[in-house]
Amino acid sequence: QVQLVESGGGLVQAGGSLRLSCAASGTIFKLGAMDWYRQGPGKQRELVARRTGTGMTNYADSVKGRFTISRDNAKNTVYLQMNNLKPEDTAVYYCKVWILATAGSMYQSYWGQGTQVTVSS
Repeated sequence: QVQLVESGGGLVQAGGSLRLSCAASGTIFKLGAMDWYRQGPGKQRELVARRTGTGMTNYADSVKGRFTISRDNAKNTVYLQMNNLKPEDTAVYYCKVWILATAGSMYQSYWGQGTQVTVSS
């Protein structure tokens, strides 16, 4: 019974910035890795950023230096700060959060509903 609610998408001009949020609610004991994926028109869904439970981050080459993933454990929220946006960043962005519901359970992943990001040239 975990829900992820995404927000922050919208329309922005090239060079602009957006910050996406993904808030988890429900039965949550501990957060694991928190990921951001995107799927552009005619493209495969790709992992763009990941922050592990130990703080390690990974970024797709196409967004390195422009995107930053962060998390606020107190709010059970992961963010994706997107700067210097390009038209090729246009996609539906999805968060994926790994959650340990109870101390004795196993980590399970949950998907957000997706939020549209459109970057105009």
